[in-house]
Amino acid sequence: MALTPIKTASNDASPKTLPQQPLLDLILACLEDTKAEDTLAIDVTGKSSLTDHMVVTSGRSNRHVGAIADQLVKALRENGYAKPRIEGLPTADWVLVDADDVIVHVFRPEVREFYNIEKMWAADFKADAH
Repeated sequence: MALTPIKTASNDASPKTLPQQPLLDLILACLEDTKAEDTLAIDVTGKSSLTDHMVVTSGRSNRHVGAIADQLVKALRENGYAKPRIEGLPTADWVLVDADDVIVHVFRPEVREFYNIEKMWAADFKADAH
């Protein structure tokens, strides 16, 4: 399992091309468009029965975190991924967007550093460990 830093690059994809994108690609494109920072995509296939990928990213402030989450939910709905679940929006320190196959965590930098969930999911878990 590897952490994959997402390189920022210009994305000329218009909203009309988004429906052809797989879920993870759609999420990463939306995060780039909303100027999310330090985005990591973590493949947790086989490590979690909840999801296949975790995406961890940061916003510069509570307002930015909330805006990132709002735009992500809007993009998911517009592209046929109905009913993403969202938690933490009222305070916007840490917002979780559950899109089933991908769970997105949007943090303020200080909160992300405190919880450091990337480290937890990057650890190699042994299936037969007791």
